[in-house]
Amino acid sequence: MELADILAERAVLCCTGVKTKRQLFEDLAARAAELTGHPAVDILNAITNREELGSTGLGNGIAIPHGKIAGLKGVTALFARLDEPIEFDSVDDQPVDIVVMLLAPTGAGADHLKALSRVARLLRTEAVVDELRRIDDPARLYATLTSPVTTHYAA
Repeated sequence: MELADILAERAVLCCTGVKTKRQLFEDLAARAAELTGHPAVDILNAITNREELGSTGLGNGIAIPHGKIAGLKGVTALFARLDEPIEFDSVDDQPVDIVVMLLAPTGAGADHLKALSRVARLLRTEAVVDELRRIDDPARLYATLTSPVTTHYAA
């Protein structure tokens, strides 16, 4: 599974003015609703319910919130680069500015885990994360996230 298989260019956001995790989740849920046709409230509830089990903030300013949505056609990713890091209750207590939200159909265990693994591997690559933090254009972020060079790092 390549990131380009689950991440549409319209799913890449540069977020300005986001102050809280809740606000970020609301913004991402609204965009995910546009992309998937599922109600934003259902997406927000799925992400929030998963987050209540434990923070998806991995450390190093990175978070991968995720959830399962009944009736979703396939795994869907959204990427957000925040202009200012926000508190996220991350494992290292550092604020977050790089976010990949993953949504998967209910019952899509293997595909959901493959997507989580792929994204986590990519975002453990310091050169990729540094590049993502330098870019403030959604089209360039998408190109970086899905380029053969970037995906080579995550292989």
